[in-house]
This record gives sequence, C-alpha cells and structure tokens, in this order.
Amino acid sequence: MKQAIVIGAGIGGLAMSLRLRKLGYAVCVIEKNEYPGGKLHAIEQDGFRFDLGPSLFTLPHLVEELHQLFPDQSVDFRFHAKSTACHYFWEDGTVFKAPTLPADFVEEAHEVFGESKKRIDLYLQKSKAKYNLTKRLFLERSLHQWSTYFSLDTVKAIINAPFLGLTNTLDKENQHFENPKLRQLFNRYATYNGSSPYQTPGIMSMIPHLELELGTYYPENGMHRISQSLYELAIKVGVEFRFRESVNRINHSLERVTGVSTNKGQHKADVVVSNMDIVPTYEKLMPDIKGPQKTLQQERSSSALIFYWGIARKFDQLDLHNILFSKDYQAEFDHIFNQKTLFEDPTVYINITSKETPSDAPQGQENWFVMINAPGDYGQDWEEMTARSRKNILQKIKACLKVDISDLIQTEHVLTPQGIERDTSSYRGALYGAASNDKFAAFLRHPNDNKRIENLYHVGGSVHPGGGIPLCLLSARITADLISRKR
Repeated sequence: MKQAIVIGAGIGGLAMSLRLRKLGYAVCVIEKNEYPGGKLHAIEQDGFRFDLGPSLFTLPHLVEELHQLFPDQSVDFRFHAKSTACHYFWEDGTVFKAPTLPADFVEEAHEVFGESKKRIDLYLQKSKAKYNLTKRLFLERSLHQWSTYFSLDTVKAIINAPFLGLTNTLDKENQHFENPKLRQLFNRYATYNGSSPYQTPGIMSMIPHLELELGTYYPENGMHRISQSLYELAIKVGVEFRFRESVNRINHSLERVTGVSTNKGQHKADVVVSNMDIVPTYEKLMPDIKGPQKTLQQERSSSALIFYWGIARKFDQLDLHNILFSKDYQAEFDHIFNQKTLFEDPTVYINITSKETPSDAPQGQENWFVMINAPGDYGQDWEEMTARSRKNILQKIKACLKVDISDLIQTEHVLTPQGIERDTSSYRGALYGAASNDKFAAFLRHPNDNKRIENLYHVGGSVHPGGGIPLCLLSARITADLISRKR
C-alpha cells in the first residue's frame, strides 16, 4: 500500500487524510500540537467552554460529504439551520436582526433602513448570480490546470466579466444602496476572507449569498465538533496521527518527494501533503527550493485580537452572532491594512455559543467570544495594543448595548496575532493566508500541486481556493482529485 503523509491536522489536513484514505493510501498525519483541528479548537476555563477559532458555519454539505466517504463508519455529527444570520448594532440605537431567508431579509432591511425593497432584492439576486457563475471556476477547480480554462464555466465567467464587478471594489459595488448603514453591513463581507472592502474586488459581493440563501448553521456542541468528528472518523478508518511531533524538512530527490524529517526521525512517503501555511512551508521545510516570490510576498490577510470572556448574566438582545459597528469603517480598515495597527473605534464581533448550547456556560451566564479585526504581527507592541483595545471594546459594547460589562467579566483568555501564529504556524497570524485586496489575488494563490517537487501537494487556507472552513474543505477535494488523476 502506498504511503501518504499529511503535515498538520488542521481542518484541511483532516479532510485530506480522509480523502487519501478513500483513495487507498496508508495515511499518517504529523501534528506539532497535542490536538487535532488547528484553529478549530476549544478550551474550558472556570466553567465556560469557548470555541477558539472560526465561529461561522456555512455549506455544511462539505463536512457531510467527508462523512459519506465511509458510509459504514458512523460518527455523530449534527447541525441545525439558524433563522437569523446576525444581530447588527450601531451606536445611534439602530438594531437589525438579519433573517437568513432572502424574502424576509428584504422586508426587514426595508423596514429598518428605509431602502427600497426592489433595490435590496436586486442586490441579493446579483449576489446569487455571481456565486453561481463563478463557484465552479474559482472555488471547485484548480486555477493552475489548463483544463480548467477549456470549460463551459470559464466561457460563462468571461462573457459575464463586466457583471462580476472585477474592476470595482466591494465598497463601490455597495454604493448600490442609499443607506450608509446597509452599505456598511454588506461591506463587512470582505472580512470573510480577511480583506478590506475598500480594496477587495466587487466579485466578493457574492459572499452574502452563502449566508442569506444557502444558510447559516450551528454544529451541535459547537464549532469544535466539526474537527472532532472528522478526527474520530479518521481514527476509525485507520489514519495514523503523530501528535507533538514537528516536521522540520520535506525530503525530495530528483525533484520528487521522498518523505519528511521530524524532530523524532525520518518518515518515507510516496505522497506528501502540507496543510502548513505556504510561507513557512517554503522557508522552514524547503529552504533549498526557490519559492514563487510573487505568491509568497502577497499581502497577508487580516488577523484577529480575541477576548474570551465568561459573562455573569444573560443578554436577551444578543444572539449567536452579533456585530457592533464602528462609526468610521474606512478609517478602521486603513488602520489595519495600511498603518498595521488597531483603530480606536473598532467593529466588535461577539459570538455566544451558550445561546445554542446552554452547557457552554454556568446557569444564568454566557460565554462571549469577542473579536476585532487586526493586522498581522509586524513586530508591534501587542501588550500595549491589547490593553488599549480592551478598553475600546468595552466602550463600544457600552455605547451599543447601553451596559457596562466590565464588572460582569468572570474569566478571561486572550489570543493575539502572535498567539495565532505560535499555535497554528499561520504566517504573521493571518487568518486566511493572503488577502484578496487585488483583482488578481485568486490567481496568485499557491496551487494545490507543487510545480517544483513531484507528488508534493498543498491544502488549507493559504493556498487555492482560500481561507475559511468551506474553502479549506474544497482545497482538500481539489487536491484529492489532482492526486487521483496521477494514479
């Protein structure tokens, strides 16, 4: 049986291990941490449970698809749809509870923002059309294989190029709306791939379709259950996991991969798949190979500063997902991407899984995942910036919710971009690899197959098609297809 090694047990690595096992490989996953899941991890502290990483679950069929690879091996994984995507708050008292059904969204947005129903509905229809026109080309196939460009999907995308918004920024696309708050709401979707709405291309206006028609979901027992269930399935089907072991070199001979070296020895392999961020993959694991400089030097996506707070009361006005908006969104993104610092009036995201899983917090209390978008780590003074941002976040919560929560915080855990890089090897702590602040960004992402070393492949958020749970799962599907074609 041929041997495959997967470097890293993040969501992309877990998905890849299952797909390789399905292809008949003996699979070994090597992970430096003592747990699987990468960013999809969790902690318990003082009676509160917190998902540490991604908090939004869309396209659940991509997880189900992995479970269905082995129909005789049952692992419990359940989820349910949310009827409300997010609760939005502004300091002037405006509150918008966004329904996930498009027709309901149109009605509610018209009522709250005074925008014409026709204008809102047209935007959502265009969002859906853009998604359907481009998903097979940009999300489900390799952009680095000539066969992709000789397809009906490519022809359709080229014919509709002016409609897709490739020459506009997302913010310019969203000038479609008269109400500035609604523009800000739709500009927020740039953060789904760690970009700025004032720089990322207008094609990103397809992202709302994921949330508002394809749906927002919650995995029972939290986001961590996604990675846990895939790990449990992988164990059942015979995947080997080597935790607390660090790969320090990808070995190759005559431009063909031969295995890896770790802090515990050598491992031979016919196929190696790296789920590690593409920058340290080249710089640390393949220092003898000249990497694609344009790709490796791409601007990194945003990172995050996250406070995990146990809150000593319940807030009925909040839901699973909540956004408290900055008064100057453009200035906030200028600080993040241009000044590499944190804005004094940040947009605050609050995720509360105890709304769905009451056992995540003691009775009468809530577990708050409180995040602001942040620049990557460029040597800033994170201790000072974290202390200052904590005060600004508390002030934003007080301004929007009319409550000072300072004395309600029972326990606290903090994660900075430095911590994200330390725990997950994400270069500069970027959440999504490269930013999409350029219309050619998708084409500059590293391919899923390595063009210099045969039988070396790459999955995860820093390579094609991008970051976030759905795209990482799609990267594994694309890579498995590339491997199967060569067998």
